[in-house]
Amino acid sequence: MKSNTSILLSIAVAILGYIIISFAALTIPAGISFAIGAIVTGFTIHFIKTGKSTSSTDSADSAMPEGDFATTTLYVGNLPYRANEMAIRTLFAEQGKVLSVRLMKDKHTGKRRGFGFVEMPEQDAQQAINALNEKEFQDRSLKVREANERAPRTEQQNNDV
Repeated sequence: MKSNTSILLSIAVAILGYIIISFAALTIPAGISFAIGAIVTGFTIHFIKTGKSTSSTDSADSAMPEGDFATTTLYVGNLPYRANEMAIRTLFAEQGKVLSVRLMKDKHTGKRRGFGFVEMPEQDAQQAINALNEKEFQDRSLKVREANERAPRTEQQNNDV
């Protein structure tokens, strides 16, 4: 019975989130387009709202609208195992805008593997590398560099998983 209760609770939370997102979409002024989403982790819902002006009055000389920029993914190694996404986001936010943080976990045990990836705008990423590479963070010396592109998996690697 306990599993049925958690399933019903999850459905209720999802419906509530959908209603809130739908309501937020109705209150957005004309001329602005937004992508609205929700991330559900456990029973915590994080609402994400990013926007970009679509007004025809924007000139080529004006600054880039928010959300219209090149991004760089940074590899962050030698992370403390107790560090969570929010701690890493806070650390990198001191150097610029943080778009996403992903800390890698072992797929069998669920424990953190001591590295992750932070996505930032290109202009902030180099500043973050310079400021945070070799910096002490929770008694560990961080390794921060631009992430390499992931190599495509071969058929043999797919079969091994």
